[in-house]
Amino acid sequence: MTQNKQLPVIIGKREEEIVQKWIDLQLASSKLLPQSGRQQTSQDSREFMRALIAGLSRGNVEDISSPEWAQARELLESLSANRARAGYSPTETASFVFSLKQPLFQALFAEYGTDTAGLGEAVWESSLLLDKLGLATTEAFQKTRESVISRQQEELLELSTPVVRLWDNVLALPLIGTLDSARTQVVMQNLLDAIVETRSDFAIIDITGVPVVDTLVAQHLLKTVAAARLMGADCLISGVRPQIAQTIIHLGVDLSNVTTKATLADAFSVALRRSGARIERRTPGDFKTEA
Repeated sequence: MTQNKQLPVIIGKREEEIVQKWIDLQLASSKLLPQSGRQQTSQDSREFMRALIAGLSRGNVEDISSPEWAQARELLESLSANRARAGYSPTETASFVFSLKQPLFQALFAEYGTDTAGLGEAVWESSLLLDKLGLATTEAFQKTRESVISRQQEELLELSTPVVRLWDNVLALPLIGTLDSARTQVVMQNLLDAIVETRSDFAIIDITGVPVVDTLVAQHLLKTVAAARLMGADCLISGVRPQIAQTIIHLGVDLSNVTTKATLADAFSVALRRSGARIERRTPGDFKTEA
């Protein structure tokens, strides 16, 4: 297709008119935008219009991946990323480009008048171009959203595996939710880091909050226990409920080399005894005598 050389000339000639109508349309559809958001919309629109004219002057409307469209692409990628992080929807983000059609077509109608052939060609080229740029905006938005979601998942994994220091050399790792391969890696890393940092001799993995223990989960637990032992820490597992004990036996998983307890309190008591500490039950009268 032969590109219409008049298109960038016409848009450049009516640039201010097109941009102002375009900005008004965007602001009218986003009435709740704060003042800073309105100013950013105006700035983004003017910068993109300049990049659009430059691309039309040097590039081909059928190939927006060429170097001539680099500036326009970069502006759209930046805008899409910012809007994705700000919580905009894909439709709201893509409308930045698609809302340009109305004021642009109005300018073309006014410019070409009764020249229907020229008008049809100009409208077709500009529509094709804006569709491609709009799709590119949506793709950039989606990539950023996926990146944000991935980072949030990693942060949730970190938050869901806290290592608690119960005593001078006793750590506890309470697990809640499903234990899969990805989370096992985070659990293991957090526990090993805490063992090194605190120089603890005992670590308790509490599975009270783990709903299901199958062969895969049991293997993950054994790997974590083995890794802790390599770091010089004795690892115990607490929160073994009757149904979990039956499941482990049924699956044929060998936990004979691991100390398991029904509750975290029981496991903590074992760790204290192994560390040489002694627990005594005292009555209120004992404290009065000391005072």
